[in-house]
Amino acid sequence: MALYTIGDLHLSLGSNKPMDIFGERWQNYVEKIRQGFSTLTENDTTVLCGDLSWGMSLEESLNDFRFIHALPGKKIIMKGNHDYWWNTVSKMRRFFADNGLDSIEILHNNCLFFGEIALCGTRGWFYELDNQGTHNEKMLAREAGRLETSFQMAGDSCEKICFLHYPPLYQGYECSQILRLLQRYNAKECYFGHLHGAAQKRALEGTHFDTDFHLVAADYVNFTPVKIRD
Repeated sequence: MALYTIGDLHLSLGSNKPMDIFGERWQNYVEKIRQGFSTLTENDTTVLCGDLSWGMSLEESLNDFRFIHALPGKKIIMKGNHDYWWNTVSKMRRFFADNGLDSIEILHNNCLFFGEIALCGTRGWFYELDNQGTHNEKMLAREAGRLETSFQMAGDSCEKICFLHYPPLYQGYECSQILRLLQRYNAKECYFGHLHGAAQKRALEGTHFDTDFHLVAADYVNFTPVKIRD
């Protein structure tokens, strides 16, 4: 039984948004994802850090979710900035249940556990959105609130791992609201996606502010889930 993570699958099996237009790395990427998961078992758990499907609704994303469901083990999904299908948790759970997608769980305004390790997270917010006024201030406050709720639901004594879609650190940028929560709740690891292409070279990984940061966008990790814990 092991814990993995990966982000940004960008599936489009039910919509016309092929990723291979973005270069050689994305050629045949669906098969690369399938192969990347091939060493996992049904006892493993993978946290998917957002941007899962290009579908505009749950119904349009159904083939993508069927693909995700068929991958080995339990999958914990989070919201990314391109997940336009995202809906209320109750509606998503009902949709997954109605379609037999029982290997998929949702991390949103809650906390899930891998053994005694608390899996906490939210979408987050990013510098490229910060210059657009009051709306974004409210969205950042909302995302920080969701992350704090997740940490609080974990309790005081357990180990916490944080999962985000947006990076809280980037070359020349710090999301102070998110970073303060990582420190306050003693989250020693943070995994994030969102960055592609040349932007990946400006990702800040390694230890910063007593937390280890890791970029896990699918094209960055060769479409293979990153093992976090055995």
